[in-house]
Amino acid sequence: MVVGSTYQKLPFPNPRTYIGSGKVSEIKSAIHALDVETVIFDDELSPGQLRNLEKAFGGDVRVCDRTALILDIFNQRAATHEAALQVALAQMEYQLPRLTRMWTHLERQAGGQVKGMGEKQIEVDKRILRTQIGILKKELESVRKHRKQYRNRRTSVPVPVVSLVGYTNAGKSTLLNRLTGANVLAEDRLFATLDPTTRRVQIKNRKEFLLTDTVGFIQKLPTMLVAAFRATLEEISESSLLVHVVDISHPLSEQQIEAVENVLSELDVSSIPKLMVWNKVDKAQDPQKIKLEAETREDVVCISALTGEGLEEFCDAVQHKVKDSMVWVEALVPFDKGELLSTIHQVGMVEKTEYMENGTLVKAHVPLRFARILTPMRQLCIS
Repeated sequence: MVVGSTYQKLPFPNPRTYIGSGKVSEIKSAIHALDVETVIFDDELSPGQLRNLEKAFGGDVRVCDRTALILDIFNQRAATHEAALQVALAQMEYQLPRLTRMWTHLERQAGGQVKGMGEKQIEVDKRILRTQIGILKKELESVRKHRKQYRNRRTSVPVPVVSLVGYTNAGKSTLLNRLTGANVLAEDRLFATLDPTTRRVQIKNRKEFLLTDTVGFIQKLPTMLVAAFRATLEEISESSLLVHVVDISHPLSEQQIEAVENVLSELDVSSIPKLMVWNKVDKAQDPQKIKLEAETREDVVCISALTGEGLEEFCDAVQHKVKDSMVWVEALVPFDKGELLSTIHQVGMVEKTEYMENGTLVKAHVPLRFARILTPMRQLCIS
């Protein structure tokens, strides 16, 4: 339970305590008056600042910075082995430079088999933690390779891949569930989704695409989390289209959009085509005003994933954006390749078919990787 909050404007953070000495005294008084157990700072603190603040506040008060809080939430949400591995790695890399105040008995995890007893305790702890970090990195590299193999198998069926990205709690999982009938956990809480979930979506004319739900972003997302979740976030890099889901009813939606764009830039996926979706329009103060504004913007669609409002327009927009990422082909498909012709209709945008003496002449927009499969038949068409 939150019992109070405060803030301070400074030209620059105090290198010893982040905040000024007067604010330290003010918080210390509040700690004793309100019987506070934890003090949370909405920024990352250096190991020295954490030590100095805990010493200044006295007693058993825990000082927690923004990064530690986010890591704690991720740890609570980790529901699979892969997510648990990624969170554990991020936590250990965060803890390593902070061992002087956090872990003083890590050697117990080695079953008492700690060598070099002449070393300082902190050096023993660091050595053990570095070993554990190395083990986790090897496990996650195996996970990464497995995911890559899975993506390679998936791309053998050339259905466009659309990834949902956005600020945490923007409604990505609700949108996935609404479009696919999936049962992905969709709750009104931060970071409810840590594992990517992919489902097939069928829209008009039996067209299909794969829709992937990804972990939500947040302002000042800790660097070690981005690195630890690399195996998960690489799903985004394989996308034909990124759908940026925004909680348009949130008063800080513009800042949230900027935070997501910053993370996408960090992941080096800014070049992938994007469609912005203003979600939760039903909860906005003036839905009609927002809808009119969306109409003036390119590549913006208003929806309510909860009620289903605007989903038809959303699917049309996805189909249009996916088509933009396709290539034009004219291929002569032999009559004995009927399943291939069916796939072209399923994953592509067929403009015209014409029955010829040696097969069916197809003129269509298809995904680039599928166009490569059709290369021999395109040569037949040219000849």
